[in-house]
Amino acid sequence: MLKGISPLLSPELLALLCRMGHGDEIVLADAHFPAESFNNNVLRADGLKIPELLAAILPLFELDQYTDHPLMMMSAVEGDTLDPQVEDSYLESIRKTNPEVKPVLRIERFDFYERTKSAFAVVVTGELAKYGNIILKKGVTPVE
Repeated sequence: MLKGISPLLSPELLALLCRMGHGDEIVLADAHFPAESFNNNVLRADGLKIPELLAAILPLFELDQYTDHPLMMMSAVEGDTLDPQVEDSYLESIRKTNPEVKPVLRIERFDFYERTKSAFAVVVTGELAKYGNIILKKGVTPVE
C-alpha cells in the first residue's frame, strides 16, 4: 500500500494507468459487460463499484482536455430507459477532481462495443447498474 493512493487501486491497475498515453481510452465496465469478447487487455476489479473506482482513479488520471467528450457511456437500447442516478453518481465522483468536466457522450450499444475493441484496456468491476459502463479518454498529464 502507498501513501496518498487509494487502496482500491491494485498494483495491476496502477501499472495499467501508468502505461496509458494521451488519447488512450479505458473502459470501466459493469459486472455484466462482455469484456473478454471485445478486448484482450482485461483487468478484474470485482466487488468495486464504478463511482468509488472513479474517485480513486481520477486524482491520478488526467482527462483529455482536447476533446469534446473525454467521458462516454452506453445509450439505452430502444424500448429501454436509463436510470439517471447512474450517470449522476459517476459525475459526482468525477467532479471531485474535475469540477468543469465536459458532458458525457452517449454512444449506441454496438458503437460502444466497437470502441471497446480499440480501448487500451477494460476493467471489469462489480458494478450492477444497468448501462453502467463508462469510457475515460486520457489526456496529457500536466507537469508542475
